[in-house]
Amino acid sequence: MFRTIVALGSLALTPTLALAAEGEKTNLLMPAGGLMFWTLVIFVLLMVVLTKFAYKPLLEAVEAREAALEAAIAKAQADREAASKLLADQQAALDAARAEAQRFIADGRATAEKLKTSMLEETKTQQQEMLDRARRELESEKVRAIAELRREAVDLALAGAGKVIGKNLDDASNRKLVEEFLASIPAQGR
Repeated sequence: MFRTIVALGSLALTPTLALAAEGEKTNLLMPAGGLMFWTLVIFVLLMVVLTKFAYKPLLEAVEAREAALEAAIAKAQADREAASKLLADQQAALDAARAEAQRFIADGRATAEKLKTSMLEETKTQQQEMLDRARRELESEKVRAIAELRREAVDLALAGAGKVIGKNLDDASNRKLVEEFLASIPAQGR
């Protein structure tokens, strides 16, 4: 094709070169009938050649490029819509996960509150049982201490009475007599 263009160009310059070779001074601004004819012929030939060999492939390439761009734009649009849908799905999943996490937190707090209440009740119950047991043990110790104190008081009273009287009386009857006396005294601290 390049050869054709070069050949046509050289053909267009032939009359000018011929005139220059003859020694005539050429004025390029003056219209010449032969030059216009050959220029028109060369222009038409050039248009035919360019239309057949250059414009058609160029037009096809431009159309192919345009089709490729339209396809790329359509694919980009479809990808954008798919991405928007995925984003919406992800947002919905994220919202659902947040709601579920909030529900888990609320359930955890409720469970912790129930556990706290249960443990407090259990602790109060155990504390009350320990207090009751301590009171019972204290009362038992008190009764035992009073009984021990009475027994020692009887022994001391018997020993003192024995020394005062100067003779040893019957232990069983003396003990019974003193115990009856001590039983008649009201116990203090009850």
